[in-house]
Amino acid sequence: MAAPMEHVTAVRAELDRWVREDLEGGEVRGADGVRRITELFREAQYREAADEKIFTLISQILSQALEEIQTRIVTSDPSRERWYDLSAECFRCLRNACIQCPANQDTIRNVGLINTATTLLQVFSTSGSTQESPLVAFRCGLQFLGNVAGGNRASQNSIWERAFPHVFLTCLTHGDDKVSAYGSMVLYTCMDEDKVVDLLQPANLTIALGVITAYSKRSDVEWLHLIVTDYFLRCPELVKQMYASQSHADRITLLELILSKVSEKSPFTESEQANLQKIAEFLSDCFQKQCQAVLNLVAPGNCEEEEALVVIRLLDLICEMTSDADHLGCLQQCPGLLDTVVDTLRLTHLAGKQSKNVFTSTHSATLGSDLTHPAVGFKAHLIRLIANLCYRNRENQDKIHQLDGILLILDNCSIDDNNPFLNQWAIYAIRNLTEHNEKNQELIASMERQGLADTSLLESMGLHVEERDGKLLLKSVKKK
Repeated sequence: MAAPMEHVTAVRAELDRWVREDLEGGEVRGADGVRRITELFREAQYREAADEKIFTLISQILSQALEEIQTRIVTSDPSRERWYDLSAECFRCLRNACIQCPANQDTIRNVGLINTATTLLQVFSTSGSTQESPLVAFRCGLQFLGNVAGGNRASQNSIWERAFPHVFLTCLTHGDDKVSAYGSMVLYTCMDEDKVVDLLQPANLTIALGVITAYSKRSDVEWLHLIVTDYFLRCPELVKQMYASQSHADRITLLELILSKVSEKSPFTESEQANLQKIAEFLSDCFQKQCQAVLNLVAPGNCEEEEALVVIRLLDLICEMTSDADHLGCLQQCPGLLDTVVDTLRLTHLAGKQSKNVFTSTHSATLGSDLTHPAVGFKAHLIRLIANLCYRNRENQDKIHQLDGILLILDNCSIDDNNPFLNQWAIYAIRNLTEHNEKNQELIASMERQGLADTSLLESMGLHVEERDGKLLLKSVKKK
């Protein structure tokens, strides 16, 4: 059996002969020779036997293909389809050559194939790429860039220099699912913290925004998810700029991606924690500025009001962050957050009493059965957030007292079909408000004496009021 080098040498010689004799005349019979090399490169022994001459020949073929395609686009010559097919086969060959072969990655870069490939991709994106031939060539070119970049920092930098931002933006906005997925893979592979900083420039922010818009349409593309969670969230300033420049719909998508990161079970590094805390503080400020938009949901048939949906997602995310000890401390100290949450609870509670709407406490089978309404659970989450912000925090416990928030919470303790687990969160909030806080305990005890606090409600919380030496005390009920 012939050695791998002999196989590769023989096929290379055939390809060399075709390039010298026929290529300049516009003949494309060499596709068969490229295809044989593509098949050989499926096996590691042949990839490792490749030399620079093979890649130089393929570079010549692709350069000629670029010239021919550009010429035929102007003249609308249908023969350009054959050059698309030849380009696609060259990209398949290069894609295979790069698999677990750093030496070939370097050689391919050094003979200028990355430059030629990115130029061709730009042509494909403007040459009727919804047709099958250029579309296949586009996909194969992106697969090649992904493989030549894998684990190779020099190639990653070369692709970034040539493809950023136009090729990446074309892929993100492309109508073909595979082009979008492969382009996202290349973008993720080339990304690093320094390149994330490039996105802060106003002219480049469109790439970051494009990632979110693409994900909102193709949430099954994991690369888009990873670009945000692995890179964008390392740069709080980028998150701020994105949020400020986005539509409400894309803001919701961004918040959902942040929520997925916060909800991860794996521990965060110290750097990740610091960045997420900065993002949490920013989101707290956004919630405070936008929170009253949720009242737009009071109107019948207004359940898709986008800014209100953003507020709901902000609350969901802040609740999740305050459930984590790593982020709780910074949010407990956010200026104005607790005041805003109490005010929002008071406004939604009042809105629910003034008319029948999603904020109205109900046991009926009408509003309560519509669990798909986006505001379902909103009041419960407000109380959950109050509970978290007051967890072992005396300053916030006392602030709730000053804001008359305790009676408001007690007034929201009934079972409410529009707010699943409302009662449980209220119990948790009262527990956190009264822990080691005699002032709040005395307030609740006095409410029970005045009839403002339902005795059965306190009992459901595991509390009861007793009088000792003329003083009312709130005590835990001892379990039998």
